[in-house]
Order: sequence, then structure tokens, then C-alpha cells
Amino acid sequence: MAVTSEMVKQLRDKTGAGMMDCKKALEEAAGIMETAIEILRKKGAATAAKRADKAANEGTIVAKISADGKHGIMVEINCETDFVARGEDFSSFAQSIAQIVFDKSPNTVGELLTFPHPNGKTVNDALSDLTGKVGEKTEIRRIYHLQSEGGFLEQYVHMGSKIGVIVELGADFNPANKTVARDIAMQVAAMSPIVVSRDKVNKDLVDKEIEIYRTQAKNEGKPEHIAEKIATGRLEKYYQEIVLLEQSFIKDAGKTVKDLLSANVTVKQFKRFQLGESMN
Repeated sequence: MAVTSEMVKQLRDKTGAGMMDCKKALEEAAGIMETAIEILRKKGAATAAKRADKAANEGTIVAKISADGKHGIMVEINCETDFVARGEDFSSFAQSIAQIVFDKSPNTVGELLTFPHPNGKTVNDALSDLTGKVGEKTEIRRIYHLQSEGGFLEQYVHMGSKIGVIVELGADFNPANKTVARDIAMQVAAMSPIVVSRDKVNKDLVDKEIEIYRTQAKNEGKPEHIAEKIATGRLEKYYQEIVLLEQSFIKDAGKTVKDLLSANVTVKQFKRFQLGESMN
């Protein structure tokens, strides 16, 4: 596959590596973006391995939780500019869609589009009307809903409605536990963990990371046994970045998220939406 300047630019945006390094990595990887990222990381040329390929979309994320904490939803609705996203027409439409998802629990966006909208038309027709009114392409990008069994849900929306989180705790539904759930939802919004606990990390991902760290250490001139220790240490730091319970708590760096949990409280799961992120 021929390596184009656009491919080089995309890889540079993802990794922060130099243009020539990106070009060489893409050529070595036969144009496969993820393989090229791994090559750059092993060489130490990538300044960061970004977890999400951010799309240039604007819009809003809306989250809703029932009064009893048992049912929650999130929706992401996109437009082209932040100006439209902050306008009354767009925000009102987003709230109406969130309410339909909350009330009807459609399984897909396609199913949602067939549902009746409060304006008397279908959601699909209401979306078309909005597009005509604001003069921009608009899209219901994704929806999510969750029922809690044996626990409760909490939500948090951050950064001008560009990040939304729903957290499920296995705990009694009371004010103290709701405060903990809110803090954890804020943690997920700010620190973007991948999993709740270490045992949930995909083994293939761990194997790939340890190999990258091992190669990095060897490229730094470290002998085999030292490289192995360095790789193990870097893997521990990686866990502390991606595992929610092992992250430093954003309100008190002297604590981990796990330290927030009392004996009868567990984090069952979380869902995080960030505006425009890749859904792959």
C-alpha cells in the first residue's frame, strides 16, 4: 500500500512523532495505522498512545438517571459547529431525544429514528427538520441505556456536555453512597479508565504492552534481565492509568479510587461517552 501524506498526518496527530518517523513506520507497517503506532512506540518515537481517534464533531451528550437510581441513559447527538450545539433549537432537540430513549429504551439508533417525536412526526423527520432549521448536518450518533440490578446508577456530564459518564455501584441507595458514586463518575470523566479492575484487562492487551516496554528498554541499551524488570515496572504504571480502582483519586492524590469504597460498596461497571470519539 502506498503511504500518502494524509496517512502520515493522521499518524503524526495520533502519536506526536516526527513526519519522517511516521512515514517510515507506515511503510514498515504496510500502511496499517495500528501497527505503525506500535512500531513508533517500540522505537520510543511516539510521545503518547492515544486511546481514541477523535473525530472533528461538535454536539452534546445528555445523560439521565431515574429517581430511584435503577435506570439510566446517555445519548450523543452531533452537529458541525459549537455555535449550533449551544443553540436552543439543538439543545432542546437533544433533550427531547434523551427523554424518548429514557422512556422507550430503543436498542439501536435505527430503531429510535422510527419512534414518534413530541412534534408529531417521527424522530427521523424531526431530525431532518432540525438539520434544515440550523443549516448544518445533524446526527443522532449513539445511544446507551442500563438497568441496575442489586445496586444503583449515577451520572455526570462534564466540559460543556462533551463528556458523559454513567456508573453502577453495587451498594445501598443512600446519600453517602450517592456521593461516592458521583465522585467516581467524575473520576471516570477526568481520567478515562478502560476497566474497573485489573482482572478485566484483556490478556492480549497486556501481552502487547509488556512487549512494547521490553523492546523500549532493550533499545535503551539495557541488558535482558534489567529490561524485564523495567518492563514489569512500566506495566504496573500502565495498570494505574487504565484500571479505575487503581487510579489516584482526582480529589486526593494520596488515595486510590479503591480507597473510597467501604466494605459493602463495589463498582460494578461504568460507561463513558466523549464527544466525537471513535466507536471502534
